[in-house]
Amino acid sequence: MIKTAAALLATFAALSVTQPARAQAAPVAALTKSPAACPALLKHSFKRLQDEAPQDLCQYAGKVVLVVNTASYCGYTKQYEGLEKIYSKYAGRGFVVLGFPSNDFNQESSNAKEIADLCFNTYGVKFPMFATTSVKGPQANPLHASLIKLTGQEPKWNFNKYLIGRDGNVIEYFPSKVAPEDKQLTSKIEAAL
Repeated sequence: MIKTAAALLATFAALSVTQPARAQAAPVAALTKSPAACPALLKHSFKRLQDEAPQDLCQYAGKVVLVVNTASYCGYTKQYEGLEKIYSKYAGRGFVVLGFPSNDFNQESSNAKEIADLCFNTYGVKFPMFATTSVKGPQANPLHASLIKLTGQEPKWNFNKYLIGRDGNVIEYFPSKVAPEDKQLTSKIEAAL
């Protein structure tokens, strides 16, 4: 009986030693912040403009996203300035602009270096820009194909804008004539933030 009691005490002592180790592991796991679930709309990867490194759009999950099709030789090209202003203003609150150069309207260079130079050096763009892609018709990239399907609005020209909420749902489509700093757009951004 003494041997049995001693065996029980040894077992209990062993369990006591292993319990704190488990208890310590839980807080470490609790402190590790899991990324926001990626909504279906953002489950795409695109090449970055400046170096063609693949970029997973899921990195923007949980943010308010403005998707814009851009062009270097368009009457609306100066909207890069406004896009950069609203990006700078709201980025700290969870907002991002995603620029997609497109030659669908025959106003974009075929040279990625020229596009990057215009964006980054001429207009001081700091928001993410992606390699040239198609944004309309049967050749539309998968993100734009989804946006068109969800809104019923296909880009009719350069600098069309789709605002996506933190939950990955489309809030609204804005045509080219709605400038980035237009209250019609900024009020929707502010409400989504």
